[in-house]
Amino acid sequence: MFSVKPLKPTFKSYLLPVQTDLKKTPQPPIKKLEAKLLPGEIVVNEVSFVRKCIGADSSHGDLWGKLICTNFKVSFITHDALPKQRFQVANRLLGEHDVPLACVEQVVTVNDAKGKQKVLCSNQKLKFNPTELILYCKDFRIIRFRFDEAGPQSAKKVCLAIAHYSQPADPQLLFGFEYIGKQYYGSLGEQVNGVDPGGGLQMPLFDRPSEWDREIKRTGAAEWRVCSINEGYVVSPSLPEYFVVPVSLADQDLKQYLCFFTAHRIPLWCWNHPNGSALVRMASISDPLQQRKLDQRICSAITKSHPQRSDVLKSDLDKNLPNIQDIQAAFVKVRQICVIEPFEESEEKWLSSMESSRWLEYVRAFLKHSAEVVYLLEGKHVSVILQEEEDRDLSCVVSSLVQLMLDPHFRSLTGFQSLVQKEWVMAGHRFLHRCNHLKKNDKEESPLFQLFLDCVWQIINQYPAAFEFTETYLTVLSDSMWIPVFSTFLFNCPQQRTENSMDFAKSKCIPMGEEKALRFPPVWDWSQQFTPKDQALFNNPMYVGKGATCVQNGTVKSFRRTKKNYSSTLRGMPSSLRNILMDGHDSLTLSRRNSLVPRLKPDFSQIREVVESPTERFFRDWVSRPADLQGMLIPQLLPSHLALWRLYFLRWVPEASIPKGGPVTAYHKLSQLADEVEKLQSQLRQYKGATPASTTTSTPSAPQSDHSRMYFKAGSTHESSSTPEYLSSSFPFSPVGNMCRRSILGTPLSKFLNGAKIWLSTETLANEAL
Repeated sequence: MFSVKPLKPTFKSYLLPVQTDLKKTPQPPIKKLEAKLLPGEIVVNEVSFVRKCIGADSSHGDLWGKLICTNFKVSFITHDALPKQRFQVANRLLGEHDVPLACVEQVVTVNDAKGKQKVLCSNQKLKFNPTELILYCKDFRIIRFRFDEAGPQSAKKVCLAIAHYSQPADPQLLFGFEYIGKQYYGSLGEQVNGVDPGGGLQMPLFDRPSEWDREIKRTGAAEWRVCSINEGYVVSPSLPEYFVVPVSLADQDLKQYLCFFTAHRIPLWCWNHPNGSALVRMASISDPLQQRKLDQRICSAITKSHPQRSDVLKSDLDKNLPNIQDIQAAFVKVRQICVIEPFEESEEKWLSSMESSRWLEYVRAFLKHSAEVVYLLEGKHVSVILQEEEDRDLSCVVSSLVQLMLDPHFRSLTGFQSLVQKEWVMAGHRFLHRCNHLKKNDKEESPLFQLFLDCVWQIINQYPAAFEFTETYLTVLSDSMWIPVFSTFLFNCPQQRTENSMDFAKSKCIPMGEEKALRFPPVWDWSQQFTPKDQALFNNPMYVGKGATCVQNGTVKSFRRTKKNYSSTLRGMPSSLRNILMDGHDSLTLSRRNSLVPRLKPDFSQIREVVESPTERFFRDWVSRPADLQGMLIPQLLPSHLALWRLYFLRWVPEASIPKGGPVTAYHKLSQLADEVEKLQSQLRQYKGATPASTTTSTPSAPQSDHSRMYFKAGSTHESSSTPEYLSSSFPFSPVGNMCRRSILGTPLSKFLNGAKIWLSTETLANEAL
């Protein structure tokens, strides 16, 4: 019997064999969604499967992830990512989707099915399960989260946690205390890793006599001295421990007078003009019977400090300037116009709405009053006293603007920071109340510091080469007000910081060692927030400072301004028309489209009859000369010269963003040119300092270390001469994911928010059946 040979299989499989051993199958690593926590930061509540709304019209592009509430921030963690653009600035204290709790203005919960919405306050109950959370932020962002796939109870808990922790009941509940205690102090009170908060700063904080002495010498105020009667805050809790007074006023006299001033705030020296005139600020005299006597005594002492014994004039800021409530109301209206109301609905009435807000009118009022004080100091050689009820609000704005206009030192980055430290922080501006960090009293809230920064921006906009810093720096400085780890914007006065930090250290058993209180870091150490690369955005490529260099005939020389005609738009106008600049009867109006020409058309028959005052003659003479960027600067105050600060007010609005447009296009080109000039100067120095033997080994093409101050580099492979595609007028910010104003419950958001006092009206929503 024959055996049959088995046939050879002809079937061939092109599929990989199935692995039966599951243990050997490689599993992709699953990265947990965890928030990055700072020292002292803890997670309070969290909810998964949350959708962050990105698009305004659809869910396309929305991000999925986990929403976390800590004692510091609202954090959204996602595996998805927005298109990463190279210009994005990363804050070292915050993630890409993080919002500090201090920045949250209002927390709004919505339930689509039941048609309900509610503004959440601290310790309130929520009787429905939210399907949506909207965060209205103090920096003008509107951020929306959806809970369609999230657990209803978890969503409710995280909403309540955000509402509760964003409205602390006590200053010591602000995150900065926990952060400082863990970040800088060990169990024995020693500094952790040798870190000294605020250490290494190259600017004065004015918390010691030596720094006031240096400022006296810098300004040549020989007849003024440092006074220490408030050491330990025994005289006035709102004054700094050290301040400057006339030499002729003895400590005993000051102690005798202080009880007659509001809050015991006796006159404080601010600054001295080279001609000897002094700028002084003081609170009002509370006792009318002592008014005349004290005025004479104070004025006499200030007169004696002047080399020519010139007169002293007093400016009553409460009578001449808008109050803090008016400023707050104007700020709310501008926010409503710029952020809340959709552009397609407000475009036709944009100019009239902005005019009715009165914000730019108030900006002009402060600039105008400051310019008049400049005239008194510079033109009439007299000393000026800025008087305010408590000398803690309006005087901060005016005294700072006057010094900025007269002293080029304060237009440098370090000088400007020292100006804010001196005239705002140490002088006792109520940042805790004016920023409303505790959200206790809306009547105390007022954006005075934002108003000041807007005034500074107006001057920068007219004289861009006179300032070392940029509008990006001013915007970031304003945003830092809502990061509660810096002493700069956290307290009403230095004494409050000392008292609260001592109490906190005792309650947490933090040994203080030789220090009196916890030392909070000031905001001026920007390395805490940004990398050196990102800090380069603060540097103005057009800045012309005293130490600026230029190249003449192959030699690096110090820059000196020549008397060329750097004419502005006002120069060349009829002198009588320019007098309108300081006309006390005009008011700021934003010209509407249909009335632009009639408003700018002057009535020359009336102009000829105007009698020129000494003030008008002073400003006419100044305007007729070339601008000295290292001398006095006076802003031009016609309505056509004042503009809305677009980067600050409109950076999150997609409709207002101009791709490859806005001031950033000029900034990009100028930065590259400035960087190229710096490289050429470095090469010239090398050639000039090189020996014959070293010339062969050192060439200009040799690689150099990157010490450029510019954000955009010249000749880089990553940079081109043309404007990059990713640049826009919102640079270096992006509205993507930060501005979502989609309709709620089928109702346009602008209608839903109609009549809102701040963002939403709690009274309007309180009548909802919860």
